[in-house]
Amino acid sequence: MSWLALTRAVSPTLADCELTHLDRTPIDIARALEQHAQYEAALVALGCTLQQVAPAPDCPDAVFIEDTAIVLDEIAIITRPGAVSRRAEIEPVAAALAPYRPLHRIEAPGTIDGGDVMVVGRRIYVGRTLRTNDDGIAQLRGAVAPYGYTVVPVEITGCLHLKSAVTALDDHTVLCTARRVDPAAFAPLDVALVADDEPNAANVVRVGDRLLAAEAFVRTNAMLRQRGYSVATVPADELAKAEGALTCCSLIFRG
Repeated sequence: MSWLALTRAVSPTLADCELTHLDRTPIDIARALEQHAQYEAALVALGCTLQQVAPAPDCPDAVFIEDTAIVLDEIAIITRPGAVSRRAEIEPVAAALAPYRPLHRIEAPGTIDGGDVMVVGRRIYVGRTLRTNDDGIAQLRGAVAPYGYTVVPVEITGCLHLKSAVTALDDHTVLCTARRVDPAAFAPLDVALVADDEPNAANVVRVGDRLLAAEAFVRTNAMLRQRGYSVATVPADELAKAEGALTCCSLIFRG
């Protein structure tokens, strides 16, 4: 099975990014560029073929490409981000996905960010957040129902996106920050909890049966390895200042 990973360069205007739950702090663009390059190299090492979407220097959040689309085996959903400033990011990503999937678009008044969407098998969990509304969730449900997917809305608190609180480790297990989302929302899946002092550790990238995690979360990463997962790590603290995490920086799907 081949995996494709779409990525997009760090914008020189990253410091002007949208922020919801974090205070604005200085961002070292050179360091963010270096961390993003390490991230891309790690995806290749995990078996992904990298495809870089054209840069968008005037879009501060463009590096967080995950929010622009939801890519399933059968279809790609082009989102309508909740932040108006991010809607200019959409069309180049749609053009990059068109050779691989039929496209379906979320239309006004619906909004949905890809970071609010977690696919586990045939179940799609969607966070109700400031970026994703009920109309967007309803449109997503209509688009994926013909392919046998079930859409499950989830309430979260204290973070930007659902995937700030939970990500899938495999088709049976999720990694969760209990202070941000109720683990019971994911029954009957197995729920692994992050270390108490690492609330931001729940965001990991899955490529097949291998994981990519932020290197700062030492205790959570050790727990994952003890569970038998193969875990590679990269630095991500500079990108995190823009309220982004590892899954935000790519769209990974089967080629």
